[in-house]
Amino acid sequence: MKKLLRKAQAKPLKQVAALPFRVGADGRLEVLLITSRDTGRWIIPKGWPMIGRKAHRAAEREAYEEAGLQGRIAASPVGRYRYEKRLDHGLALPCKVRVFPLRVEVQHERWPERHQRTLRWFRPEEAARLVHEDELQRLLKGFAAPDRDGRA
Repeated sequence: MKKLLRKAQAKPLKQVAALPFRVGADGRLEVLLITSRDTGRWIIPKGWPMIGRKAHRAAEREAYEEAGLQGRIAASPVGRYRYEKRLDHGLALPCKVRVFPLRVEVQHERWPERHQRTLRWFRPEEAARLVHEDELQRLLKGFAAPDRDGRA
């Protein structure tokens, strides 16, 4: 653990995230936020890179595990943001998160973390007001749905 802490203090740890989106019934873009398990803050599905999976595929997996989502994920990130991950004993580790847009096609009724999180669709501007990280706020405010090829 000490080695991990020294490394984390020198360089941010890398994470991947999915930015789930859809076009709502009114034809307007919506993004999905979930609550974190520990603090209940609004976040996007994210986690650690996975050995043997490309970064966007790991983000896609996190979206399923944390929110029951499946769809088309872009191979290129739409942006990045930084935050501090708080550990149980109070230490904060700096993290840098690559964010991959996920066009949601299926929202399952059952998924691994369904009893641990709340999910809700928001307009990007409203979602930006709810998250705490400044860089994620800017990313959400500027988000435009990628086209069918995954380009923004």
